[in-house]
Amino acid sequence: MENDFLKGLLNYIKEEQLEKIQKVKIGVAGTGGLGSNCAFNLVRSGFKKFKIVDFDIVEPSNLNRQFFFLDQINMPKVEALKDNLKRINPDVEIETVYKKITPENVKDMFSDCDVVVEAFDKVKYKKIIVENFLMSDKLLVCVSGVAGWGNSDDIRIRKVRDKFYMIGDFVTEVGENLPPISPRVNITAAKQADVILNYFLGEGEGFVNG
Repeated sequence: MENDFLKGLLNYIKEEQLEKIQKVKIGVAGTGGLGSNCAFNLVRSGFKKFKIVDFDIVEPSNLNRQFFFLDQINMPKVEALKDNLKRINPDVEIETVYKKITPENVKDMFSDCDVVVEAFDKVKYKKIIVENFLMSDKLLVCVSGVAGWGNSDDIRIRKVRDKFYMIGDFVTEVGENLPPISPRVNITAAKQADVILNYFLGEGEGFVNG
């Protein structure tokens, strides 16, 4: 039986479209600014099955850009995000993994997922995801360059191959003078979600590849 969220969503997408995307399982590797915001956009779009992976807890410094709240400080991010996503759609199915990814465990961790969302800040974890899933049959959506503010039109989608997309300005990595701030982080996360939605509905006009 459809809950009120889904009834409302069906004002905007067709029932057969909803049925199609609800079969897709999405793995979210990292639940910080990119992963948490990408996930809530996907839930609001109707996706239902998720595996979210992170080893971190919510800290005050996360609240400027991540989909968490003051009363969730010190909670594992995966559990806090699960709670927040269920406030959007209580029927969402979320498997949480409170663990650090490694080259040894990452393939098994996301083996049952149709999509892998790379949402890490650190290059070493990004590299693990790309090296393990670039040649897989999974849709892989990664990020490079989201720091600072302004010039948000520079954040673009690049289709690298049929199932591999990169999003960002490909220049401004987070550093001392380029902090991660909500607008550019959220724009990038939303573009990750839009790539996934468009890929499975197959009705978009495509992406501009820079």
